[in-house]
Amino acid sequence: QVQLIESGGGLVQAGGSLRLSCAASGRTISSVVMGWFRQAPGKEREFVAIASWGGGVTYYADSVKGRFTISRDNAKNTVYLQMSSLKAEDTAVYYCAADSLRGLAAREVSDFGSWGQGTQVTVSS
Repeated sequence: QVQLIESGGGLVQAGGSLRLSCAASGRTISSVVMGWFRQAPGKEREFVAIASWGGGVTYYADSVKGRFTISRDNAKNTVYLQMSSLKAEDTAVYYCAADSLRGLAAREVSDFGSWGQGTQVTVSS
């Protein structure tokens, strides 16, 4: 099973930007669909973004479309989430996910087999 470690979270003011990284180890992720989810306090974990194995096809939750960008560097076995124009409602723990059971149609927590430990993003208003 692949191990995933997220980094790059922190405290940022509303309107600011952050880039999250998800470093994979244990095996290559070059042929694996990768996703990002987030979980705000008291809420369910929700889908944020997903990328095809080559990164050429991506999908986003409506709430982040136009502000967040998922990308990947397969040579570094790493996936990124560039977040811009951050809002207070983006505050959450952000999780990287791998091993989609439904390919690019995956949108639920149960659709992924591997998870990172999460990184906290706090947006102050």
